[in-house]
Amino acid sequence: MSHPISDMLSSSMEKLRGVTDVNTVVGEPIVAGPGLTLIPVSKISYGYAGGGTDFVTKNSGKENPFGGGSGCSVKITPVAFLVIKGDNVRLLPVSEGPASTADRIVDMVPDLVDNVKSFIADRKAEKNNSEI
Repeated sequence: MSHPISDMLSSSMEKLRGVTDVNTVVGEPIVAGPGLTLIPVSKISYGYAGGGTDFVTKNSGKENPFGGGSGCSVKITPVAFLVIKGDNVRLLPVSEGPASTADRIVDMVPDLVDNVKSFIADRKAEKNNSEI
């Protein structure tokens, strides 16, 4: 025989499973134009509480009546979009900008790497052209 608290907890967990899945975190791709695809990325936060008690009362016909409850909450927050354009993939944050200088530097690293690669390729091309 199952206990009422386990039934309440199981019911709440089943409802949570129905609301969220992997497609909630990484959404369906959105084709925004030729060669441009956006993929939404979200953060999910859960809140869950449950409890109960068995007690004996004078007026109850049951030996051990049960009283309890459970509840849950889900918060889905958009975090970013993956922007796919041709062979390039970038993460476009939805939140506010970086809070510190270190955060700004970390955000600039992908652009810096792209610029350095481009600079090196241009220098090699110039060197090859001058040798011909």
